[in-house]
Amino acid sequence: MLLVNSSASSVTARARVVIQKALSADHEVTMAETSRRGHATRLAQGAAAEGVDAVVVLGGDGTLNEAANGLAGSTTALAPLPGGSTNVFARTIGLPDDPIEATGALLDSLSRKNVRRIGLGSVNGRYFLFHVGMGFDAAVVAQVERRSGLKRYASHPLFVYAAFDTALRHYDRSRPRLAVRHADGTMIDDVYEAICFNSNPFTYLGSLPINIAPDATLDRGLTMMSLRTLNMATCIALIGSAVLNNGKRVQRHRLVDYRNDLAAATVEGHGPFPYQVDGDYLGETARLDLRHEPERLDLVVP
Repeated sequence: MLLVNSSASSVTARARVVIQKALSADHEVTMAETSRRGHATRLAQGAAAEGVDAVVVLGGDGTLNEAANGLAGSTTALAPLPGGSTNVFARTIGLPDDPIEATGALLDSLSRKNVRRIGLGSVNGRYFLFHVGMGFDAAVVAQVERRSGLKRYASHPLFVYAAFDTALRHYDRSRPRLAVRHADGTMIDDVYEAICFNSNPFTYLGSLPINIAPDATLDRGLTMMSLRTLNMATCIALIGSAVLNNGKRVQRHRLVDYRNDLAAATVEGHGPFPYQVDGDYLGETARLDLRHEPERLDLVVP
């Protein structure tokens, strides 16, 4: 199945036709289009129930997340194609950012049956492929989604603008918002921002990966980064470290609690807090239970 989100930032009618023809040369292909939030999950579930070998997803990270939730636990493989504004997960596994080029790599992987069983994270029962952002990061995503019409034309500048705009006008940086509790009983109760990773990088700034959690891989437990400040100068310095030296300063900083190979963690808010899953803003909550779910999804890899 070729599953397409036609409203995704970099999906065009031409690319969709070219990709469908390329896949159809050697495979029996049906195409389905998403029409609303959650639709990709139901389409992927249906494909798995019918015994489809692979679901190729042409869309952004949000569509890919929904499809992964529909396929988790089945033997139908997920095959990403970049169709969004950033395409974090497709680029993480080594696909080109151009969807036509990525289709060539995908066809090669399918011919070699290059499929890998990977672990997923789960948050309150929803699976995630690469990360969950809690606090400031999620508030930034919310501001970007308010201007979703601009993502097709200026996605990376829009994220940078939204980050500064959120810091200055849309988020209370004067107090901690979160408490992070780990399975060993330790708790960090003065957290301003937390990110739970199932893979690395966190995202891309243009062609540059932001490597906050290099220990996070698809066959290990989760990595949690809890940030105990939102001082702007400190945050900019940490992002610089994530871009330039693989996040080493992030992991060692006195105001960062960094842990890897986690089976579980719980995040509770000092009041409701915003959160996002794989770049998709999901609103506010008071508590999130995070778990590592090993070997849950077949993934077509380059």
